[in-house]
Amino acid sequence: MDFDKKYLVKPNQKIKLTSDDAEPKGEAPNKEAALAQTAQNLEKLKVLQEALWAEHKQSVLVVLQAIDGGGKDGVIENIFGPLNSAGCRIASFKVPTPIEADHDFLWRVHAQAPAKGEIVVFNRSHYEQVLVVRVHGFEPEEINKTRYEQINEFERLLTSNNTHILKFFLHISKDEQLERFGARLEDETKHWKLSAGDYAERALWADYEAAFEDMLNKCSAQKAPWFIIPANKKYYRDLVISEIIVAALEELKIAPPKTSEDLEEIRRLYEAELGKADYLG
Repeated sequence: MDFDKKYLVKPNQKIKLTSDDAEPKGEAPNKEAALAQTAQNLEKLKVLQEALWAEHKQSVLVVLQAIDGGGKDGVIENIFGPLNSAGCRIASFKVPTPIEADHDFLWRVHAQAPAKGEIVVFNRSHYEQVLVVRVHGFEPEEINKTRYEQINEFERLLTSNNTHILKFFLHISKDEQLERFGARLEDETKHWKLSAGDYAERALWADYEAAFEDMLNKCSAQKAPWFIIPANKKYYRDLVISEIIVAALEELKIAPPKTSEDLEEIRRLYEAELGKADYLG
């Protein structure tokens, strides 16, 4: 479906976000077809993850960024939830602790980078430094401007050490955000997500949009690309992301190691066990 080309942000591209970007580009499958294809993608992803873990030479970092209500938790549950937790983990970045704040902003992030064989998903990430910090003016503007290149250098360090980076900006419209806030209000199981602060942040929509645009324009690289994912329709969002991840992992040519065991001896032991009278078949 070429989603990796359709929604890719090319290096130094000049992105201007609109509400139209929150909807699929061109023809899109209906919900039933999208869910079916996503299910197939997840089966492929399980196999690829197992191979990645067994090979133990490469790793994958997935970065999720979005406005409040953008669907990061949904993506994690739907796409990464079915994977083997032995080789897949989630790292969430909230307000820095006092210890974290005493270090540079990448210190806590680097500690969560994937080890060989791992898939790690960042629920929010180092990009908060050029989003929330910028929008709220927590640092001087001249400091903010240096963060983009520091982030790019950090990601170059990771990619040069066999970590493959995929970054997804989940783009929803302002109307869709309000609709999701309303749905949370009516669902008691979602009340834990409610915050009056969401509405204060919503008032800064234009500021966040400008910050997201700079993030996308300045920090999408060939080996650490950003993808703008139309996320108003959750089923389409999951289809696109799962498709891109599977395609990226297939390109890695993952090669699990061959066993050092004597297969003939293993077969002999198996057949001997199979022939025992107490085997019930």
